[in-house]
This record gives sequence, C-alpha cells and structure tokens, in this order.
Amino acid sequence: MKYTEIMVRYGELSTKGKNRKLFISQLAQNVKRVLSDFPAVKIHADRDRMHLLLNGEDSVQIMPKLEKVFGIQNFSPSVRVEKTMPAIREMVQSIIQSAYQPGQTFKITSKRSDHDFELDSNELNRELGGAVFEVFPEIAVQMKKPDINIRVEIRKEGAYLSYETLRGAGGLPVGTSGRGMLMLSGGIDSPVAGYLSMKRGVEVEAVHFASPPYTSEQALQKAKDLAAKIAPYAGSIQFIEVPFTEIQEEIKRVVPEGYLMTVTRRMMLRLTDTIRELRKGLVIINGESLGQVASQTLQSMVAINEVTTTPIIRPVVSMDKGEIIEIAEKIDTFELAIQPFEDCCTIFAPPQPKTRPKLDKAQAYEARLDIEGLIARSIAGLKVSEITELSEKNEEFSDLL
Repeated sequence: MKYTEIMVRYGELSTKGKNRKLFISQLAQNVKRVLSDFPAVKIHADRDRMHLLLNGEDSVQIMPKLEKVFGIQNFSPSVRVEKTMPAIREMVQSIIQSAYQPGQTFKITSKRSDHDFELDSNELNRELGGAVFEVFPEIAVQMKKPDINIRVEIRKEGAYLSYETLRGAGGLPVGTSGRGMLMLSGGIDSPVAGYLSMKRGVEVEAVHFASPPYTSEQALQKAKDLAAKIAPYAGSIQFIEVPFTEIQEEIKRVVPEGYLMTVTRRMMLRLTDTIRELRKGLVIINGESLGQVASQTLQSMVAINEVTTTPIIRPVVSMDKGEIIEIAEKIDTFELAIQPFEDCCTIFAPPQPKTRPKLDKAQAYEARLDIEGLIARSIAGLKVSEITELSEKNEEFSDLL
C-alpha cells in the first residue's frame, strides 16, 4: 500500500500545559532535521498530533527514522482518499483484505473533524464495519485491543485511513531541556548515558579526549562512530575533539602513580566545564556507574568533582553492567564499544589507582602543574565536527561559539 501521510502522536507532551506549543515546535524541528534527506515531506504540527505529508516520498524509508525521534509516542502511516463514502468503503475493504489473517478481530475507529460530512462518527463506524463484513463475514468485532484497528479520519481536505501503529521512542523532544556536554569515551557506558539524557530532552554535545600518538586514529574514529549511533535520536551531534597529550604527559611526569587517574579526571572535568561555558551548556553528562572502576567510587567522585560547581548528570550511576549492556545492545553501540582501541583513560591507567583518594593530596599534586596554561593550550586546539547518522561535516571551533 502506498501511504500518503504519517500521523504522529505526541505522548508525554500532553502534560506540558502552557509550554506545549514550545515542545511541539521543537519536535517539528527535530523531525525536519531527521528527515532532511526527504525534502518533499511537509510537516504540519497541530496541538494534538503532527501530520507528515509524504508527497511521493517512500514511507518505508521514513518510518525507521521516526522510531528514533524522542517526543513521539507512536505514529500511523495513512492513505488519503476522496471524502466520499464509496471511496472510503473501497479503501477499508482493501485494507482488511491485505491485513486480515484467519481468526483475527477488528474494529473501526472513526473521527470526524469536518462536521459537514454526511455521517457522524458512530454512523461511520457502523457503515464501514458493514463493509468489512461484506468481505469477511466470519470476522469478529473486538472493541478492546483488536488485532486490526482501522482508523478513519474525516478532515476538510479528504479522508485518511490507517491500520498500523508503530511505537516511537517516547520521552521529550531533544533540545527542550537545554544543552549538556557528554564526556564520550570509547567505552560502553557513555553512549548509553548520552542516549538516556537525550530521551529526557537534553541536547547533547560529545566531548572526547584524544592523546595522539598514544591513542590511535582508530580510537578517535570509534568515538565518532559511537556518536553517529546516537545522532539519529537528535538529527545530529556536535563532536568536540580535545587535544590531551600534553596534559597527560605532564601529569605522568609530576604526579605519583596512585593519583594519576584522579588528577587526570580532574583535568578532564575542568576542560569539559570550560567547553560547556563556551558552548552555553547547562550540565555535564558522563557514564559513571558507582563502584565500577577506581575513579567511580564515592570517594573518587568527591575528589574529582571538587573542581566544578556545574551539575553532573550520571544516568547510569545506579545500573549494573548487565543493565547498561542491555541498553547498549538496544541502541546498537555495544559491538562498536568493545572494539579494542584504547582511549586516553586506559592508555595511562596505573596498575593500582587509589580507590579512596584524598582531596588535599590530589590538590597538592596538581599544584605542580601549570593548570591554566595547559587548559588554555588544549582549548585553543579544539576541533568540532557535526556528526550525523551517515556523514560528518567539519567546521572550525571559532565559527561555532
């Protein structure tokens, strides 16, 4: 069946009261961005639902993209016919013939926004139900949870019919909760943290620390590929590559081995917070899971977090590894994340890091560093790319502030 429209239902946006219009507008922008490869599609976002007029575009290619857009509860591809009973009856019969399997139940759900139409909703349900029985006399009606629910909507410009309802990603439209900087490593946890933050409406920008020649081009590309896996949920993601070689070499030179990880993470957090301020972000997001590694004990978090007052969101903090992996597999980042390209955290990881580091000791050791100079030189070398599902567009950082 060649669909002419996709009807989108909002879900959680119905609770947003006076802000509803802003949420719907953001969702429309996100849908437009995700469907940028389908220029003929026209988006009409109303208060109760969104209508995507396909204008000849292939619904089979479009629907998988809509499944990843946060803010969409579900959607139904539909076909438009003339607003006459013979045309509507014919399409109902065509739908039931293509959808029905022996033993299934059905229901007609009619909605009439054009009140000048000859039949009201109840009359439409009876008339079109009769049309179904003409094709399959043995079929049973089921009002609650039928196998086939044929939806008919009578609007000013025509009649729209659908029977499939596909589940959306739920959550809130990306961008409605502000911007956050995601500390994206090459591991399993941080892409999941980014995905979960996006689901609650956060516009995520990925901050990745690279230490060439200690970290490879493959490790950098792996991080970009991970960003590309979660980019479809927003349309695109800004990927910020942070040069970290000089900083790690200096830390390695002057800091005792047990505190290498603590001081390294403190410098990463300082840099991320500086980038957040430049990029007008509100929060920092990371993939820390409590107790998973030495830098993720409560004592380590306290010692590391001391360098900033910016809120740090940890969406996976209470999850065990199995729960995180389950989500990673769902969003298709797991197989990529376990590829053996080490990031800068693992390259310089000491064999016996402190699991209960003392804040005063961490401060004393990093006092040996030229913190301001190191951060300034790293910030001067930032590289920003726009990551999409299919491509990458590089731009200079100075143009994006």
